[in-house]
Amino acid sequence: MARGRLSVVVTRRLPEPVEARMRELFDVELNDTDAPMSRDALADAMRRADVLVPTLTDQIDQGLLAQAGDKLKLIANYGAGVDHIDVSTARQRGILVSNTPGVSADDTADMAMALIIAVRRRLPEGIRKMAADEWTGWSPTAMLGGRIAGKRLGILGMGRIGQAVARRANAFGMQVHYHNRKPLHPDIEAEHEATYWESLDQMVARVDVLSINCPHTPSTFHLLNARRLKLMKPEAVIINTSRGEVIDENALTRMLRAGEIAGAGLDVFEHGFKVNPRLRDLPNVVLLPHMGSATIEGRIEMGEKVLINIKTFDDGHRPPDLVVPGML
Repeated sequence: MARGRLSVVVTRRLPEPVEARMRELFDVELNDTDAPMSRDALADAMRRADVLVPTLTDQIDQGLLAQAGDKLKLIANYGAGVDHIDVSTARQRGILVSNTPGVSADDTADMAMALIIAVRRRLPEGIRKMAADEWTGWSPTAMLGGRIAGKRLGILGMGRIGQAVARRANAFGMQVHYHNRKPLHPDIEAEHEATYWESLDQMVARVDVLSINCPHTPSTFHLLNARRLKLMKPEAVIINTSRGEVIDENALTRMLRAGEIAGAGLDVFEHGFKVNPRLRDLPNVVLLPHMGSATIEGRIEMGEKVLINIKTFDDGHRPPDLVVPGML
């Protein structure tokens, strides 16, 4: 007897070409409203689906996985980060987890550079001044920002995205420094003209711009805590296009307000979309609504990776982007 099509539940709205292809390949339930699913709705979906396609807005923890039915065999995450999924518990229950790595590296690196320039050159202040019709003409001392050429850029996390940031920083004439769990191969270091720092404390104290490009894991939670933030030079700026939980947001806000850090460009926040209201009032802070990977091309490529992972699993093989606990 012929085997029926896989039952797939998608938790958020995906680009139209991706949803159309899913309809062709699988018995799929789509979320036309694009509203995040409630915990009860997620639990129900995990009981009736063969495959769940969640995003970072879905917290799939141990308690939720305990409610999953025996039918669920694959969580094909739409996104590279999987800190919202309890991968270890999923594997213990016989549920595979896949992700979409490598797709958004260039897009996110573009946004990191955009934030560096925006903060150093005070672009939002200039935009607000023009929008309010407050510009009265050019002046030699008006809206003075800081040059980025020749400045030291510290990259925390030299994976795909970190290296993409390094390539762009080189083109802008910045000096690239980085901290990783271990140094890169010497050939890759040479390619990026990058200097490795074994001590994060020592690197943080010496750079002019600090770019956060590491994932959120238990070991990176509040890696930039109050003590470490105080090591930064008062004229330095911090950029985060990775995960908000890596920075102690309250400590960062206090230091920005006190002038102990010159500025910040943040695309992610510690508590998701609940942004610290004190951050909104600071002229030296640029806030974006998690736009790092938000390109049409990138989001379609992410969907294509999800499709490949599900189709490979359906064909009886290991998904190419399988996530295992040892990777985290």
